[in-house]
Amino acid sequence: MIVDYNLSPTQQRNLEKAVGRKVIDRTQLILDIFAKRARTAEGRLQVELAQLKYILPRLSGHGASMSRLGGGIGTRGPGETKLETDRRRISIRIKKLEKELEGVRAGRALHRENRDSIPVPTVSLAGYTNAGKSTLFNRITKASVLADARMFATLDPTVRGITLPSKRQILLSDTVGFVRNLPTTLIEAFRATLEEVAEAHIILHVVDCSSEQAPAHIQEVFRVLGEIGAKETPQLLVLNKSDRLEGTEADAGILVPRFLAAAEQNAATPGVLVSGKTGAGIGDLLAQIDKMLAFDPVEKAIFRIPAGDGAAIALLHQNGRVVTEVYDGETCELEVEAPESLRRKLSRYQSAQGRKPVENSVQK
Repeated sequence: MIVDYNLSPTQQRNLEKAVGRKVIDRTQLILDIFAKRARTAEGRLQVELAQLKYILPRLSGHGASMSRLGGGIGTRGPGETKLETDRRRISIRIKKLEKELEGVRAGRALHRENRDSIPVPTVSLAGYTNAGKSTLFNRITKASVLADARMFATLDPTVRGITLPSKRQILLSDTVGFVRNLPTTLIEAFRATLEEVAEAHIILHVVDCSSEQAPAHIQEVFRVLGEIGAKETPQLLVLNKSDRLEGTEADAGILVPRFLAAAEQNAATPGVLVSGKTGAGIGDLLAQIDKMLAFDPVEKAIFRIPAGDGAAIALLHQNGRVVTEVYDGETCELEVEAPESLRRKLSRYQSAQGRKPVENSVQK
């Protein structure tokens, strides 16, 4: 019997006695699903830790009848019960797993420091389970992450680099999906993974806009993001699966305010309508990320480069958007929408005519 509720150990035992069959509550069911989906060593460690913390208060023994007698003089007696032995072994295993996951957490922090030193901003996908995050991730990055219409198909974060329309480079990460009443043990076990979301510059809050439960899902994701310390991170509401909508329903200007109002969330949160399946709206999504990203702001600038310095000219074409390009004898004059890092790199060629902010870009 499966119960859509988190039962206490006593409730679970009493129900099993009353119905005469095994009782599984909501937490145990989610843990079992997670155990099937875990593929990497880190994912298996996280799931095992959550399972052991769930099992520990639910252990039941058979008293002294299961005790082990000690050997030697003065040790005859009930000894240590099997229940106590099991609890001790589980407690030791929990401490070992926590230590190993602390190492994973430290490793992730080191990777983030290395990424920050480059520097490249990180954008994380977050959302309710089965909202289509992995399909959207594959569409944007041309990756081949498992995309399946099953709960928690993605447990381990995947990071890929992409180029925005402004030619700025960012890292996009795909993470585990959320669910209502997510067990506390899971939030604790997956804290190392969820930190990827908390440390992001922008969170792409992916929603299945074709679901009748979309407002409730939005509300739940906002709650979990608050629990992991990501409440203040800028969010972009990504209404996915637009290919399932018809007529006037497929309008971000109508759907975004409606969903945010129903979920009782900040109405100023920007949104965009996309389809990870067909690719519709992906250009708008990337442009909106470009608009929100305050990292390495883009400005129009004029560069006068010797015609013989082909490397500098190629760099502007590769990492900026060239508006005009005019050759005048031995000099090439280019008007370019360029990020700050590129402008600094080629500052010796930059004209003193002043820089113009690119429309809609966010300045520091």
